[in-house]
Amino acid sequence: MLGALGDEWTLLIVQQALLGARRYADFAAALPISAAVLSARLQSMTSQELLSRREYQRNPPRSEYLTTARSRALWPMLTSIWSWERTWVAEHTEPLPAMLHVPCGQFFAPRVICRSCATAAFVGDVTAEWGPTGSWQRSIPVSANRRRTRRTGAGLLFPQTMSVIGDRWGFAILVAAFLGVSRFTDFQQHLSAPPNTTSARLANFTAEGILEHRAGRYRLTEKGQAFFPVLVCALEWAQRWFASPDGPAVLLTHASCGHRFSPALHCDRCEGRIRGVDVSVIPPVSG
Repeated sequence: MLGALGDEWTLLIVQQALLGARRYADFAAALPISAAVLSARLQSMTSQELLSRREYQRNPPRSEYLTTARSRALWPMLTSIWSWERTWVAEHTEPLPAMLHVPCGQFFAPRVICRSCATAAFVGDVTAEWGPTGSWQRSIPVSANRRRTRRTGAGLLFPQTMSVIGDRWGFAILVAAFLGVSRFTDFQQHLSAPPNTTSARLANFTAEGILEHRAGRYRLTEKGQAFFPVLVCALEWAQRWFASPDGPAVLLTHASCGHRFSPALHCDRCEGRIRGVDVSVIPPVSG
């Protein structure tokens, strides 16, 4: 999952595609991205089946890039990211537009519901254990991906989300924090991360208010706990589209009902089930 989505441009391109962008010029106009990077990402996303390429003109040759079942299934994760960034991240150049739940006509925030018992699920109410193909070793990045210089400006909708998902060590450390790891030495022991890598990621999350450091422990803040929907939706997507024949990597259990946990998103206003086609992004009214 991190190999497919652990790049700041990939998620933004998917987001634009789900909002209706199809052609190269559409993506270039919507994002502050160089021609070389955009071409490379469109090619890699096509090979990963996040987009499908279709020629719409032969002379000269022109193609458009359409969403696939795999990329359309990302809407719960993207909706959760949008809500988290809008609520908790103040550094956007312009405020993110509100999301409208079309069936009830109200602006909403998504709420995570357990599919088994149809009740709300929260951080402390969902437990995790390794499945047949999971381990701390598998969670360790095979290579260190370069952290990009943080930029601001039009198109960068998910600045702090990308500090988590766009950095494999950062993602692994945050997952460990959700699983209860709190001491510096324990992060290193479980993940075998270099000390400077562990220190830098923990310092970054602390500066962003995702973790707090007290009495020698790193704990999730309210803001950090609010990232829970993004993590469970990302995991759900990953285990569906990159399934192993030997079984899942992570098994989640909803403590309230005792059943395996699979997330669904409900509207916090009408409490109805959200579908991707029922979400509309409403730009702010200017002037």
